[in-house]
Amino acid sequence: MRNRNRRSARLTINILATALGLALAGQAIGAAAAGSGYHVIKRLPVGGEGGWDYLAADAAGRRLYVTRGTHVMVLDLDSDKVVGDIPNLSGVHGVALAPDLGRGFISNGKSSEVTVFDLKTLKVLATVKSTGENPDAILYDPFSKRVFAFNGRSGNATVFDATSNAVAGTIPLGGKPEFATTDLKGRVFVNIEDKSEVVAIDATKLAVAERWPLKPGEEPSGMAIDRKTHRLLSGCGNKMAAVVDFATGKIVGTPAIGEGVDANGFDPGTSLGFSSNGSGTLTVLAEDAAGNFTVVENVPTERGARTMALDEKTHRVYLATAKFNPPAAPTAEQPHPRPTPVPGSFVLLVVGR
Repeated sequence: MRNRNRRSARLTINILATALGLALAGQAIGAAAAGSGYHVIKRLPVGGEGGWDYLAADAAGRRLYVTRGTHVMVLDLDSDKVVGDIPNLSGVHGVALAPDLGRGFISNGKSSEVTVFDLKTLKVLATVKSTGENPDAILYDPFSKRVFAFNGRSGNATVFDATSNAVAGTIPLGGKPEFATTDLKGRVFVNIEDKSEVVAIDATKLAVAERWPLKPGEEPSGMAIDRKTHRLLSGCGNKMAAVVDFATGKIVGTPAIGEGVDANGFDPGTSLGFSSNGSGTLTVLAEDAAGNFTVVENVPTERGARTMALDEKTHRVYLATAKFNPPAAPTAEQPHPRPTPVPGSFVLLVVGR
């Protein structure tokens, strides 16, 4: 009789657990069906000259860094006002932030240099010469306290000490690096665009530790990370996000995204992933407890809004774009000319709930 009561109790618990699981799953499906609630809530016509590339948000410091080719515009994330500018740069691609050191780092593609600046005053502190050509994506790794500048033209990474600015080494990557991130535990991950793979770097030894193919994903650009579930989200040029389990290196999902992705984000506060697509959408992806991503919706934005930054405090996404002139007529030197932005039309889109 006692054993029968125990079995009955266990059966009841299992039934309740199953029912609870189904209820939670139903809530998740219902939330996805209802949409994310994200939409363009404001347009910030900040204007100014120059093209643009990566954006970087400092949620704690309440600043947004916007690369503009020859300078970096700095906005206050609470007032949406331009509060500073870092001038005299050369082909800016990205900005990496080291709040624990009070420093920031800017990659200058044309001069193959990294500019070091003070986060409070925005004054330039130093210039570090890259050991490769055209530093593009740039990353500060708090674990090693090193800066990784990924050189697109020479297919390697220049690594230097974030405090002394001394070059620590150069890492051959075997292909064209795109965006990168860190697990904060000694590993740095970077997309290799022309090889369609992710390279895992040992941040202490400054060596490639592993290579993981992203097939069926092709030409990865943006990258985001969920450190809790060990997931990397690599936005690929063939309209999918390759989800990698960075504990095993295996592909665990390929949710569809929009066309022309160049940046990705992940918000640990909401378990939502994002893909900013140049075709004019922001793909919103929901992650469940098991680390599986599903598409919630494609939020309309504007054509050309393909780079983004996420403010983890407000859960808002910032996108950069402009109005464009028609492309010039093809020539032998430029068989596929790109449309040029209309001067003064640069705008930041704020996407939120």
